[in-house]
Amino acid sequence: MTTKACVVVGNPKPRSRTLTVATTLVEHVLDPGTYDLTVIDLADHIDEIFTWPSETLGELNALVADSDLVVFASPTYKATYTGLLKAFLDRYPANGLAGVVAIPVLTIADGTHSMAPTHNVAPLLAELGAIVPGRGFAFVSAHMDRLDEIVEAAASEYRANIARVAALAPATAAVAS
Repeated sequence: MTTKACVVVGNPKPRSRTLTVATTLVEHVLDPGTYDLTVIDLADHIDEIFTWPSETLGELNALVADSDLVVFASPTYKATYTGLLKAFLDRYPANGLAGVVAIPVLTIADGTHSMAPTHNVAPLLAELGAIVPGRGFAFVSAHMDRLDEIVEAAASEYRANIARVAALAPATAAVAS
């Protein structure tokens, strides 16, 4: 079975460093050849983000909700994520991301906002029913020259947390049936 992975980037600037950080994280969390990756760069959908209903955004929301792993990424704006990402996530009902493993990522200017993905994005994802496998990932944009090294450290923690949860599955199967 191929894992369905997705990256959703809420940077108003298309093809941003935030997108690079998010896709690199997926590449470090999942083994090559085991997943299909879909990238949703919300900068490409700015004209429709506030259109209700929108067939295109409805399809994108469904694709994300049907994914196994989703990285939600944004640059830090005013110590939190962009309105672009918020508008996309506002399209989901309660539990609209149930069963999706979701990793919140924010690119930040410096370490003063390092808790922003954990305090601002992760609770929203949990409210939507997603499984957040640890604290959010804050990446200092000035460290792009160390991208693989820094992302690997974060990915290692996510892989370990996901494995711990997966190890519980046999013990919970009887309860679920």
